[in-house]
Amino acid sequence: MKTLLHICCAPCANQCIDVLRGDGMEVSGFWYNPNIHPFTEYRSRRNCLRDYATAIDLPLIEKNDYALRPFIREVASDIAARCGKCYEMRLFEAARQAKELGFDCFTSSLFISPYQNHDLMRETAERAAFEYGVEFLYRDFRPYFKAGQEKARELGFYMQKYCGCVFSEEERYLKPSRRVP
Repeated sequence: MKTLLHICCAPCANQCIDVLRGDGMEVSGFWYNPNIHPFTEYRSRRNCLRDYATAIDLPLIEKNDYALRPFIREVASDIAARCGKCYEMRLFEAARQAKELGFDCFTSSLFISPYQNHDLMRETAERAAFEYGVEFLYRDFRPYFKAGQEKARELGFYMQKYCGCVFSEEERYLKPSRRVP
């Protein structure tokens, strides 16, 4: 089955790719992440994925436009609900690409993260699949999260410190330090 895997970053994708290939899927990666800020972060994540895709012979489709302004316009009216808008932007585009390029189905490496809202992502992906007439392949990759992070460190991947958007970066750095005084 030809599967388009939306990829947020190489550390999250490595186990997803392994699992899907292990299930006999013909996997291609899809890079589209308009939420990632700043540009240096966007470029670091993208370039790490490009290198990894080359190393493992993963076809990689890129919608490579740094789309901070469209992302901000989408979320500006309700910053607290930004994740839902972010899922919509990425998963609807993945569904559209899957349909236009003749894939049997699509999924996302976002489903490996224990920090994401899986119910909302799944519902969003199902709406996208319905709208574009392509199958959404749900896999709960969370059990592979730790292994994926360990493999990423072993391979020397760029490891980000926050989800991607400027607001998640802000939240990360505003959290109180866990160090004992």
